[in-house]
Formats: sequence, C-alpha cells, structure tokens
Amino acid sequence: MVFKDRIDAGKLLAQQLLEYKDKPEVIVLGLPRGGVVTAFEIAKILDVPLDIVVPRKIGAPFNPELAVAAIAEDGSIIINDQLMNNLGLQLDDLQDLITTEKQEAARRMKLYRRGRPPLELAGKTVILVDDGIATGATMRAAISSVRSRGVKSIVVAVPVAPPDAIEEIRSEVEDLVCLFMTENFLGIGDFYDEFPQTEDQEVIDLMAKAKKP
Repeated sequence: MVFKDRIDAGKLLAQQLLEYKDKPEVIVLGLPRGGVVTAFEIAKILDVPLDIVVPRKIGAPFNPELAVAAIAEDGSIIINDQLMNNLGLQLDDLQDLITTEKQEAARRMKLYRRGRPPLELAGKTVILVDDGIATGATMRAAISSVRSRGVKSIVVAVPVAPPDAIEEIRSEVEDLVCLFMTENFLGIGDFYDEFPQTEDQEVIDLMAKAKKP
C-alpha cells in the first residue's frame, strides 16, 4: 500500500476514526514535523482540536535515522533495549545526542506554540498521530509524555508501521489504528509517492488554522 502524501494518509486514517467525530472530549496531537500534516487532516475531518506533542528521536551514532531511543517532553528517555543490545550501545554513548535533541525539542515547542499554552489533556481522549512508525521509540516517548498528563485514554493512529513495533505500542494504549503493516520496512518514505521534508513554517501555519477548544 502506498499513500499519495501525508494529507492523503490523514484523510484515510480519519475514515477509521469516525467514532471520535464531534466528541468534545477528543483532542488530536501530531508529532512534528510530518505527523502534524497528517494530524491536521484527521482533526479537520473529526472536527476536534489539534495540538502537538514533541518527543525527539535519538538515532544511533552511526545512523541518525535509526531510532534507538527517544526523549519525551518531560525529559524521560524511552530506550529500545533490544536494538541497543543488538548494536552494542550503552546509554553513555548517546549523551551528546540526548543533549542536542532536548535543545531541539525546546526550540520546536516554543516556535510552534507561538506563546500558546498546551491544551489541557486531563480527562481527555487523545489521538496521537505520526506519518509512520519505524522502531516505535518516538511514539512510545509521546505516549509516556501524554499519559503523565492525566488523559482518559490514548489512541495511536498511523498510516504504516512494522508489525513488531505495532505489537509493542498496542500494549501501551487503549486503541490503535494502522492502515498498513509490513515486515518489509526500510523507511517510512518508501510508502509515499510524495514525502518531502515538512518545514517549520508549514507546522506553524497548520497550528494557526486548526480548530481551537
């Protein structure tokens, strides 16, 4: 299965989430940058508010795209123990990367929110959206961050992911929607006809256009 672009993926995901449409207790959270494009379409179709959650992927020192860990907004670190062991990595090997990604997360939150406080999540049903999942580390960090804010339930919605990552994440949330799962997984962009890098300004513009509570 191949998606035209992130917008197309969001529209398709929204059709699987219509039970949450027009529900005042529902909030969609996108993972910047690309996940916000997909999340915006879902929030628009469901007619619910949109906000962001900003975990940061920690890539392997020799392969930045291979997520071996991630940082949640509260600073907690989610580690992919199996992958770390397979690569012979220790947490100390990641300290410089962790510091860099904490700084980037802070920069993005300030830039994208433009002074707006985060939406209140206590007692809400939160739909976490990204444009795909590779190892699952970043999404697990987002789940940890959101769970700590007293949500009622968490729904993960993604276009594509490998089955092992989905199995792990499914055990941590109340509901999960994934349109396409495959073992033949090299990169998220392989499942899109168009997968350009999402720029900061696009995220800012989408946040400004999204429905407010």
